[in-house]
Amino acid sequence: MAARGRRTRPKLLLLVLGATLLGCLAFFSYGSSGLESAASRRDAPGERERGAELLKKAVYDKPPLDLNAQGEMGRAVKLNLDQEEKRKEEESVRRHQINIYASDKVSLHRRLPERWNPLCRELKYDYKSLPTTSVVIAFYNEAWSTLLRTVHSVLETSPDILLKEVVLVDDYSDRDHLKEPLENYIAGLRKVRLIRATKREGLVRARLLGASITTGDVLTFLDCHCECHEGWLEPLLHRIKEEPTAVVCPVIDVIDWNTFQYLGNSGEPQIGGFDWRLVFTWHPIPEYEQKRRRSSTDVIRSPTMAGGLFAVRKDYFHYLGTYDTGMEVWGGENLEFSFRIWQCGGSLEIHPCSHVGHVFPKKAPYSRSKALANSVRAAEVWMDEYKEIYYHRNPHARLEAFGDVSERKKLRERLGCKNFRWYLDNIYPDIHVPHDRPGMFGMLKNRGKTNYCFDYNPVDEHVLVGQRVILYPCHGMGQNQFFEYSVYGEICYNTREPAGCVVGDNISNYLTVQLCRKRGQSVPLDQKFVFREDGTLYHVQSQKCVQAVDMTDNGTPAPSLQPCSASLHQKWYFEERV
Repeated sequence: MAARGRRTRPKLLLLVLGATLLGCLAFFSYGSSGLESAASRRDAPGERERGAELLKKAVYDKPPLDLNAQGEMGRAVKLNLDQEEKRKEEESVRRHQINIYASDKVSLHRRLPERWNPLCRELKYDYKSLPTTSVVIAFYNEAWSTLLRTVHSVLETSPDILLKEVVLVDDYSDRDHLKEPLENYIAGLRKVRLIRATKREGLVRARLLGASITTGDVLTFLDCHCECHEGWLEPLLHRIKEEPTAVVCPVIDVIDWNTFQYLGNSGEPQIGGFDWRLVFTWHPIPEYEQKRRRSSTDVIRSPTMAGGLFAVRKDYFHYLGTYDTGMEVWGGENLEFSFRIWQCGGSLEIHPCSHVGHVFPKKAPYSRSKALANSVRAAEVWMDEYKEIYYHRNPHARLEAFGDVSERKKLRERLGCKNFRWYLDNIYPDIHVPHDRPGMFGMLKNRGKTNYCFDYNPVDEHVLVGQRVILYPCHGMGQNQFFEYSVYGEICYNTREPAGCVVGDNISNYLTVQLCRKRGQSVPLDQKFVFREDGTLYHVQSQKCVQAVDMTDNGTPAPSLQPCSASLHQKWYFEERV
């Protein structure tokens, strides 16, 4: 069934503000012992006699297993295509950045392999006392098979007693299959509702539109190309029942965008972080967090979330101020919400017993032109003086129009939120915090080879170390040309996380980047430089100076270790792009 009717943005904002006020009242009116709906279900006649297996029964059963079907049990799709079929496959990738031709060969009801810690199966839940949830799935021009596989996956893995509804939010799609055909299809499904935006809203406002019509105690947000692992929902709801101020994420397992192979694993998941470009990053669980946990099935505290998949009590979501509705499309909202959760008294966690598969597209299927403005909004509201570290590495961000954030700053004040220094010290102590002393950061330029800068651009975005530092015409955009000379004598490439440090190689004489030392360790001699008053960079281990060389063994200009001299090609200076 489709909910229609004109909704303007002012009406949506009024609806969100009203719901937020109600959420604040509701959040403080509930005790931590349970929600009203849970209590009513606990007292319902005949509930006590129902067996545990009956209580965990999903909304729908999966059809009989066909092990010969393409992609079944999470296997990769393998197709022998003729020329015309290959053309269609390539067109589907071009259109969606996902191999929809392969997706269409996979059952909408496929089963997944078991990819959780075996101890998770032993956990028991009091289904009658758990809060209910509404699952909100926003989509824009999503393919038929990936969207409906997501819907069926939720319906076929979620206990009927816990799932209030699945709310699909169409963010003004223009594809024909998402019009009447979708309405007709979901009309035959229990607990599925469809609501349509009357103009493009973007992820943030589309999710809020869906949340505004939900009836469950907990909001669970999923992306529109997911598949849920057996037992994914109960751990999230149980943790929120235990700790009402927890925002809980499932482990996000990768589904290959090309073959639809399910690549989840039962080992320890990674946690979220960020770098000083305000880009989300993944990291192993730190030792101090492992020591805090009593069991491998305990939740894992995470500094940030990826953003697409999480559960939060509806009243607490409104108490925290929902999403920043000044953010457009998507990008940056995950870090903003992560900072707000921690700084305003909540906790952000990953539950190792909740697994959801997610298709990460080959690249974003539509423009993210507003992502920079979204990140600036997050920096302006939550990062205090540390926003300057972000701006130093993204000088163009200072010029970005980001709208009015006065209401978000008032929200921070009203909730009595902690400062960003507290967040760095207590929640993300592992991040390298640059000093950025005046005259010691920015573009590292050479006086002899005019307008050429240190440049480091790894071939693989996910592999920071091992590449050679080169010289390239200065572009003033920060990023791969941003370096800092630290108080410890390191030349740091700390735009990304973990931070990299320039290393002098006494054999090749060229400079590479390796991981910087960990906090408390001494600086390795091959990473230690002295930035002298005359502008020379003296490498302690080799006792040579860094010189701009026009031609190297691979044909590109690069800094090289050479015997110290008075040459202008050995004189360097930092320049900040303001």
